[in-house]
Amino acid sequence: MRLPLLAAGLTMSMAGAALAQSAVGGTTSTASVADLVAEGYEIKAAVPNGAKYVVFLQKDRKAYACEFVNLTASRCGEIK
Repeated sequence: MRLPLLAAGLTMSMAGAALAQSAVGGTTSTASVADLVAEGYEIKAAVPNGAKYVVFLQKDRKAYACEFVNLTASRCGEIK
């Protein structure tokens, strides 16, 4: 029972770090989740982050973390 909780906590920590890196590193993308899915990125995970959700997408060796601001807007950053 503890392993899923640990994995969820680690994933949420990674989400915060990925979005913080995007904001600080200047790599925030203007692409939305819909744009990335249309480009062939697959949704690998989605985790709650307070009142918002963070979605992880991956294609080949490139990955993005996207935070939903509301139902129609998201901000995405490449995970490097």
